[in-house]
Amino acid sequence: MALWDRIKESAAQMQNQLMAKKNELKSGAFRDASMAMCALVAAADGTVDPSERQRVAQLIATNEVLQNFPADDLRRRFEENLSKLLTDFDFGKVSVLQEIAKAKKKPAEARAVIQIGIVIGGADGHFDMTEQAVVREACFALGLPPHEFDL
Repeated sequence: MALWDRIKESAAQMQNQLMAKKNELKSGAFRDASMAMCALVAAADGTVDPSERQRVAQLIATNEVLQNFPADDLRRRFEENLSKLLTDFDFGKVSVLQEIAKAKKKPAEARAVIQIGIVIGGADGHFDMTEQAVVREACFALGLPPHEFDL
């Protein structure tokens, strides 16, 4: 139970940090990187359950930071990234990580992309090792130390 509480608390903290930066998170690079991150976390284990798609759809619909962008556009970008990953995970991961790396120029956006990955990863109450591993890879792509996010 303590692990579940820690995951919930971490996801809530990440969401609060995202909200504090809402007005800074309006660029196309952030939009694209955040949807690439959602796809990477959803497909981290090589498959995508309907529940994972639902978690991302719920995030798109309810996350105030992402409401800076049209929901249909976010869903389309998420599905495009997901398609790359499901067609050939290793090749798709390279492409998706390049998309994530575009947020590197603005530190607030880069951190927010990682925070979105953690929120998505922990949405089911279990931020598993494969999800943590791809979020760590995204940290490296963005030039951020994973330990800053307890990864």
